[in-house]
Amino acid sequence: MKRDPAAIVAVIIVVGLMLAFGVHMARKNKGGSTVSQLKGQVAPDFTLQTLDGKTTKLSDFRGKAVLLNFWATWCEPCKIEMPWFVELQQQYGPQGLQIVGVAMDDADPKDIAKFAQDMHVDYPILIGKDAEREKIADAYGGVQFLPETLYLDRDGHVLDKMFGLKGRGEIEDNVKKALAAASSLTAQGQ
Repeated sequence: MKRDPAAIVAVIIVVGLMLAFGVHMARKNKGGSTVSQLKGQVAPDFTLQTLDGKTTKLSDFRGKAVLLNFWATWCEPCKIEMPWFVELQQQYGPQGLQIVGVAMDDADPKDIAKFAQDMHVDYPILIGKDAEREKIADAYGGVQFLPETLYLDRDGHVLDKMFGLKGRGEIEDNVKKALAAASSLTAQGQ
């Protein structure tokens, strides 16, 4: 069996690039939280602007179960799940769900607002400068894949973190778990 030297070189280059990328990502995320470190912990708080210019902190939503979604206008899977989030916000909002989207791309805020309007988004979309987004991503263990979704209980504890597109049923099941999670606020009658 004769082996093509060009194919062997191509495989070596691809493997080398994959290793270099893996080392780079490991170094980049060295100080970040991992998924297992975040579970059960209070989600790192942050402050960003809403599309209408209001300053909003993640902790402003304490008392509600939160679906925290990191997304971008160029992200095709994000475009698939956003209509589901709109439906879930309408369905479970009265029970205490709050969906919060964090735009992770460099698009102009006007473009992000138009995108959200075109997608009929009825939940807060938060935006920030590159440095703000990078700091938030680092606090959450590095947002490496979009979409990335976290489910928080009413006290702000991370229940789960999902990468990539999941089915609507799986998202809804996680919303129900977040809504049903015990809360010290509800236990105190607040």
